[in-house]
Amino acid sequence: MRVYLDHHATTPVDPRVVEEMLPYFSEHFGNAASKTHPWGWEAAEAVEVARGRVAALIGGRGRDIVWTSGATESDNLAIQGVIEFYRERGDHIITATTEHKAVLDCCRALERAGRARVTYLPVDENGLVDPGQVGAAITDRTVLVSIMHVNNEIGTVQPIAEIGALARERGVLFHTDAVQSAGVLPIDVEAMNIDLLSLSAHKIYGPKGVGALYVRGQKPRARLRPILHGGGHERGMRSGTLNVPGIVGMGMACHLVPAQRDSDVLHVAGLRERLRTGLFEGLEELRLNGHPSKRHPGNLNVSFAFVDGESLLMSLDEVAVSSGSACTTSSLEPSHVLKALGLPDGLAQSSIRFGIGRGNTAAEIDYVVDRIGAEVPRLRALSPEFRMRAPVC
Repeated sequence: MRVYLDHHATTPVDPRVVEEMLPYFSEHFGNAASKTHPWGWEAAEAVEVARGRVAALIGGRGRDIVWTSGATESDNLAIQGVIEFYRERGDHIITATTEHKAVLDCCRALERAGRARVTYLPVDENGLVDPGQVGAAITDRTVLVSIMHVNNEIGTVQPIAEIGALARERGVLFHTDAVQSAGVLPIDVEAMNIDLLSLSAHKIYGPKGVGALYVRGQKPRARLRPILHGGGHERGMRSGTLNVPGIVGMGMACHLVPAQRDSDVLHVAGLRERLRTGLFEGLEELRLNGHPSKRHPGNLNVSFAFVDGESLLMSLDEVAVSSGSACTTSSLEPSHVLKALGLPDGLAQSSIRFGIGRGNTAAEIDYVVDRIGAEVPRLRALSPEFRMRAPVC
């Protein structure tokens, strides 16, 4: 049996999304920026329909959606764009140590270039940011708070509405990376006081290579300097020929979420608990990483003490899981997210992330429990540390 449990890395494209996209590869192939003929008009109309669909998912306005190549670009545009536009007002960013690398690496690059000062807030043992620390860190030079909605490794859900209210009260823009939450949690940019929000299509059963950035257009208006130049597309915020088929696909993926969300959440949460129960009842020395209840319904991140995570992954070659974010799998360093929770290197490197999706079945979960239940004791038998162990979990 081949089992895919890496839905936080990417999801299969929904057949309804594929069907929506297909005409825009060959039949309606126009450039959306071509304003002088029907081919361009058809493409532009499809882009605007998709823009409205994305906005509807998050409670925003279509005109406030900026198309990008994905959430990494969206995060960079939000952070760099704010720092450059508000340079005379301030240069201070507040973020968290458990953010996605698209946020952390962008912030560090700005620091190295002398363009920004950054406060990296700690998290508690479950990965939660303390809103009080966010408020305490805001100064008269702070221009942006960037805290992700749902962590991509441990699934912890942050108190976004509370943080947004604090930022709004202090007159500071608030950005959130909502890549992992958009398909499973309700989002309302008005109620949550969100000024900038990053999305990616391929995490919600849409195509790869397309994303969006919500940029609040009023009350208050968020302003950005572009990081790409050449044509002034997207109201001057993001130049480049639009990926019309991808945009159409993202719009459809967002359009499908509200009707699908409740059943998806019920399904994946049930399978996650089946997986958690099977693993924790069958094996000793396991640690659950992330908040026990405030977490993505399809996320399970487990440390298998005295087992090297990469060795376990290699032994499960027919099961798709990961040892962390897909964006950091080339690194041999322990996960920065797990280190921020206080895990020692050994326990961090023994961790596996399971991402359950709408297509998974109970039979697949039971198969994975059986396979891991066989492989973990085998690998521990090869470990001198396990034979001489003192309990660590």
